[in-house]
Amino acid sequence: MQIAIDGPASAGKSTVAKKLAHNLNYMYLDTGAMYRGVTLEFLKDDIDLTNEELISQKLKNINLTFETVDNQQHILINGVDKGQEIRSVAVTNLVSDVASIKQVREFLVAEQRRIAGKHNVVMDGRDIGTTVLPNAEVKVFMLASVEERAQRRLLDYQRSGEEISLSQIEKDIKSRDYKDQHRAISPLVKATDAVELDTTSLSIDEVVEKLKKIIEKR
Repeated sequence: MQIAIDGPASAGKSTVAKKLAHNLNYMYLDTGAMYRGVTLEFLKDDIDLTNEELISQKLKNINLTFETVDNQQHILINGVDKGQEIRSVAVTNLVSDVASIKQVREFLVAEQRRIAGKHNVVMDGRDIGTTVLPNAEVKVFMLASVEERAQRRLLDYQRSGEEISLSQIEKDIKSRDYKDQHRAISPLVKATDAVELDTTSLSIDEVVEKLKKIIEKR
């Protein structure tokens, strides 16, 4: 079975998708981490995002894999765990631009479909139900208020030791939403057959339970 969870940044998709996959004994695939991984590599080599030839060449040298340690999924970039680095402010502020690049999307969508074809999978992102897995048996579109999402992101930054104001985070989230919704390739939209779920003020466990009920109905 394929379960697709889409929604804007910091709507809680990854957190609940991981827990849901664990409860169902399915594979969880963090597509956001894949885009962040590519973004980190582009930043490291100061890749010009308008240079298609350079981008294509760089992608050929990026190998993304996942491994699970103590029930936690880690993304490895060319064999090295970059779990903390991909969550930096610099990566967060650039990942939407990188995700809008045609070569990047083609590269990662192919990888995501390949993995999903081998497992029962829970996958979250921006275009899973519309582009990556259009035939997924269950599709959910998760929402939360900008204020709620900013608070969640603030906690993430605090845990990683980065200092940034709540107002700046809210501004960044609004900017990210606009970019995701207006990009030319696979913009953030709700699939016509997706169930909408607002997670504002809901705990992780409450969201997971709601997702289970949606799955049971389908």
